[in-house]
Amino acid sequence: MAGDVQKRGGGGLRAVDGVVLVVVGVVGVLVAFWILSAVAGVLWGLVKIVILVAVVVGVLWLLVGRRKS
Repeated sequence: MAGDVQKRGGGGLRAVDGVVLVVVGVVGVLVAFWILSAVAGVLWGLVKIVILVAVVVGVLWLLVGRRKS
C-alpha cells in the first residue's frame, strides 16, 4: 500500500532535547534583556547629556542677554 505511513523508531523530542531547548530559551531571553537594558542605558545617558547642554546654553544665553541690556 503506497499511502501507508511508516513510523520511524527513535523519532521525536527526547528529554535532553527538551532541556536544551528550555535552557537556550532562557539564555536567549536573558541576553535580550541585557542588550535592551544596555541600549536603554546609552539612550538615557544621551538624553541626560542633551538636557545638561540645554541648561548650560540657557544659562549662558540669560547671562549674555543681561550683559547687553
